[in-house]
Amino acid sequence: MSRVTVWTCVLHFISFPMTLMRRIITKLVSRVLLGTSGTLHCEKMSSEIAASTSRRKKLVVGLGNPGMNGSRHSVGMAVIAALAERLGVSDQWKSDRHVSGEVIVSVHQDTQLVLLWPKLLMNVNGVSVAKAASKFCIRPEHIVLVHDELDKPLGKLAIKHGGSARGHNGVRSCIDCLHTDVMPRLRIGIGRPSGNTPVDRHVLGRFSKEEQNILSSVMEQSVELLLAQITEQQLQVTPAGGRKAAQKRKERTPSAVQEPEEKPHRTDLNCQ
Repeated sequence: MSRVTVWTCVLHFISFPMTLMRRIITKLVSRVLLGTSGTLHCEKMSSEIAASTSRRKKLVVGLGNPGMNGSRHSVGMAVIAALAERLGVSDQWKSDRHVSGEVIVSVHQDTQLVLLWPKLLMNVNGVSVAKAASKFCIRPEHIVLVHDELDKPLGKLAIKHGGSARGHNGVRSCIDCLHTDVMPRLRIGIGRPSGNTPVDRHVLGRFSKEEQNILSSVMEQSVELLLAQITEQQLQVTPAGGRKAAQKRKERTPSAVQEPEEKPHRTDLNCQ
């Protein structure tokens, strides 16, 4: 290779958009973490669970960063913790190295329910989700992702039925690793930073005391929405736009917005 060709390649690499470069690196890391096959054999349910449930299975995932449970970016993990508390199984978290996460396997009504906290960084959360989906043989449309949303203020929630990641790296990782975007999502508003605060510092920061007062009702409403999603009940939502959280508790109850449905790309998992 000539010296001119080498310098041309170097200059092309330097000018390569950093965002696109990070995405390529993230995908490569995800492939390595998933392994060559990227799948696990479906795990059989215990006899107790199998006897008390039908074939319905749900995987509910709190996206976030390990060790940063109190940050805005990990609010999805806080919601899953609140759900586990509501179901009375908060003492049943177990580390599962096969799925790179903390897992609870339980039963709610006639549904086998798997709760997941990924133990990988947000940008590769999808590796943990794909492994859990494969291990427990749960189809992508039965995986509910719970995550933070910059474009909604704290106190507002939204149900999104599949479609694009809308810039959320954790969701994008799930789409890349599952090879589909059909997963429903519960989007928890955290609002954008004020002033000159960088977005990264905002999302990785912790909620203020004032925000924590609103967060308590957000947790309660989020759990209700998840239980409705798990049992496939009709979700009661307000018209698009909803209501903003206010100081009074009655007004502080967050509103859930049913977002316009996109046409998701579907690829079925190879479950046995």
